[in-house]
Amino acid sequence: MPREFKAELIGGIVYVSPPVGKRHGKQHMPLNTLLYTYEVHTPGVETADNTTIILGAKSQPQPDAYVRILPEFGGRSGSTPDDYYTHGPPELVVEMAHATRSIDFHRKRQDYARHGVLEYLVLNLEVSSLHLFDLTTDQEHAVDADRIVRARTFPGLWIDPSALFARDYHRLMEVLQQGLASPEHAAFVQHLAAAGAGKRAT
Repeated sequence: MPREFKAELIGGIVYVSPPVGKRHGKQHMPLNTLLYTYEVHTPGVETADNTTIILGAKSQPQPDAYVRILPEFGGRSGSTPDDYYTHGPPELVVEMAHATRSIDFHRKRQDYARHGVLEYLVLNLEVSSLHLFDLTTDQEHAVDADRIVRARTFPGLWIDPSALFARDYHRLMEVLQQGLASPEHAAFVQHLAAAGAGKRAT
């Protein structure tokens, strides 16, 4: 099929996605704003929206978003020779589950785990809930007492689910800025800088 035709290969099965609804499209905006803001403050990290990932001969999904460490900073994913697709597992993959809830929570989750994705963030648009899975253990992270979702693979990536679903930009950015100001994020930035320096030295 032409490159513009949206279909995903998941576990050897081709899925043709239904048309994206208004609710799905609207929720992309605050999510992408949050992810891109994190990228800007975290050199060595790249975020992308609706990009095909080549995970294997039977796995070529197109997640709603991903966050990855660039290969020159120690990340495990790269690009295809023509630089058209991402090749290899990003560290964090994001899906918005609405019309595709069953696939997102089951087949995709299993496929991402099988191919080495570390964390999986799912927005369940049907009930406005946010789920973060550790795919190395196949367990969902417990929600902290303050109800903030904190990515483990990307320290400082803090998300307030209520603000995300309410499209409350100011609260969403307030919580993210708290994450970006955390000692964990500072240590992560230093780690990436050291990894990048090591790659350049070799």
